[in-house]
Amino acid sequence: MSERSQCARCPGIFCYPNIPADQNPSFDEAPPSCPTRLKGDIIEKSLSRYNDEDIREFARLASVQEFECYEHTPDGIRTRIPRIEETIQFAWKNGFKRLGIAFCSGLANEARLVADILERKGFEVVSVCCKVGAVPKERIGIKPEEKISGPDLYESMCNPITQAEILNEEEVDFAILIGLCVGHDSLFIKYCQVPMTVLAVKDRVTGHNPLAAVYLSRSPYYRRLRRRAQA
Repeated sequence: MSERSQCARCPGIFCYPNIPADQNPSFDEAPPSCPTRLKGDIIEKSLSRYNDEDIREFARLASVQEFECYEHTPDGIRTRIPRIEETIQFAWKNGFKRLGIAFCSGLANEARLVADILERKGFEVVSVCCKVGAVPKERIGIKPEEKISGPDLYESMCNPITQAEILNEEEVDFAILIGLCVGHDSLFIKYCQVPMTVLAVKDRVTGHNPLAAVYLSRSPYYRRLRRRAQA
């Protein structure tokens, strides 16, 4: 079995070294699991995609946007803007006019705030809730006892494929994902045919900040995350 890529286990960031611009990074001490060492053919193949003028320009503007999120001060590099402003600025850079929001019904208030902000910045906004179509969960095989509201109540299924298809049909330039559930977001990403970004992910426990549990995984509160799964 070939070595697996394991960037998360790297003892040093060899692909992002602090060296002069006229030097080349060295991977002599990089671990055997380093994909830069392992996957040269894939790297070259994927780099060829940047030869497409539209892709290259999109990537260039993304990198410019990354740069503009920082500022140099006498005390060092400092971050400047939150993600919502970064999203707005990136949309401006690309000349996007019509933005699509796909959101979870549980974050309807947040979606309304975002739509208002975007419209005030001059964008046309199309928004689609996860419950679009009001299709009963039984349509995908959910049993009465598996419904959140209880077996005796009507419960609409989350419908991310339709969310994606509506934004496709509405010909939005850029899609923004707000709080879709794990799995539902995967289906939206699969069927969305326009460039997209994630503004917020759902975490019902941590106020939509899933890294909070990760940061606390060595504490008594979330130590269970580090327990090995039973065979």
